[in-house]
Amino acid sequence: MCIHIFLTDGLPGLAVWDPDEVGIRVARDAPVSEVLREVRDILMIDLGAPASLGGPLRCFCGMPVELPDQLLPYALAAEAS
Repeated sequence: MCIHIFLTDGLPGLAVWDPDEVGIRVARDAPVSEVLREVRDILMIDLGAPASLGGPLRCFCGMPVELPDQLLPYALAAEAS
């Protein structure tokens, strides 16, 4: 089962693993670059996903993680730089 990313209001941090939803909830109003770093750390460190430094985020099963449309333009720009 692949990890899903959800935008959420009112989170106590930038990103939070939600095992009930098999997803990572990210703060809607947080800086996107920080959110992407936090999501990558959760995937790699906490969940054992393959390293994806400089590449697309990967689930622990190896499949690419789909980002919400609101994060996608920022993620593509961050990967290009």
